[in-house]
Amino acid sequence: MKLRPLCDKFEHLASWLQAPVLLLIRLAWGFQLFESGRGHLTHVEKTAQQFAEWHIPFPVLNVYLSGSVELAGGVLLMLGLFARFVSVPLFFNFCVAYATASPDAVKSLLHLDPDDFINDAAFPFLVTSLLICAFGPGKLSLDALFFKKTPAGK
Repeated sequence: MKLRPLCDKFEHLASWLQAPVLLLIRLAWGFQLFESGRGHLTHVEKTAQQFAEWHIPFPVLNVYLSGSVELAGGVLLMLGLFARFVSVPLFFNFCVAYATASPDAVKSLLHLDPDDFINDAAFPFLVTSLLICAFGPGKLSLDALFFKKTPAGK
């Protein structure tokens, strides 16, 4: 039995998982982002106090900025609408979160000890934003419905 046809068949079957897996990732982490953003925006004073403790400048303004990015970004991820576009500010948001709230986790990563970095609450959001930026929202998304790519000249 030749291995190449078997690998090709498996790859074809596995490719059917792409759209539902991307949908699951978008729904799960998009909802968590929505909840986090809503929490920021409904508890501005408490969150601003935490931001101030992390030495984030203009804590109230940044609560509104971060909360809005997370809330709107979560909704857009769940819908798969402008998903690649919104993944960029989300990625930036969580890079800032690491730099301000978890600098020791970043330092441990630089020392080739990734446990603290991976176990940080921001990690799944950071990875999700990278995945969606790199692979797009998948076929089960509003982006795929509204912005379907067509061959040139058609």
